[in-house]
Amino acid sequence: MSENEFHVHGPHDHELEHAAEGGHDSGGMIAQIAVVTAIIATVGSIFSYMGGATQADAGLYKNNAAIKKTEASNQWNYYQAKSTKQSLAEFARDLAPEDKKVAYQGKIDRYEKEKTEIKLGAEKLESEATTWDKSSDEQMHQHHRWAQATTVLQVSIALAAIALLTRKKWLEYAMFALAGVGLVLGALASLHI
Repeated sequence: MSENEFHVHGPHDHELEHAAEGGHDSGGMIAQIAVVTAIIATVGSIFSYMGGATQADAGLYKNNAAIKKTEASNQWNYYQAKSTKQSLAEFARDLAPEDKKVAYQGKIDRYEKEKTEIKLGAEKLESEATTWDKSSDEQMHQHHRWAQATTVLQVSIALAAIALLTRKKWLEYAMFALAGVGLVLGALASLHI
């Protein structure tokens, strides 16, 4: 503009010029909140992914536990069938003539040996099921930590938007504080605490 012309600036023009010259604090606040919000959103995305992965693992582990429990139940049913056969052989031995008792006793001894092996297998399967259940519970706990961290970061992002709209410094501080809490929760999740 030339020196001889008269020009009136609107309030918006004055704010833009003032911010461009670095004379207005809100320009720095806006840029700072924008960058921090982008970082928080990125970290929140990672936390959300980890939460989903741990939830999927928990479901898979719980499924493995159910399979092992079913296999153990099958083994216990097999054990019961052998016990029934053994009881019938004992009954038959007790009623049989002396020359047949030795044959029935052989069956009884065989059933006892088979039951011992079946019992060991069933107990092993039950132990595996317990291990899978424990792993599932640990993954669900970790999933909850990731979910808590993600939620707190989302609230922090919402506070950032409100801080930008209202230009309230205390909201900006609250946003930073919540982002810190979210990061701590994420660290706890990654450490399995």
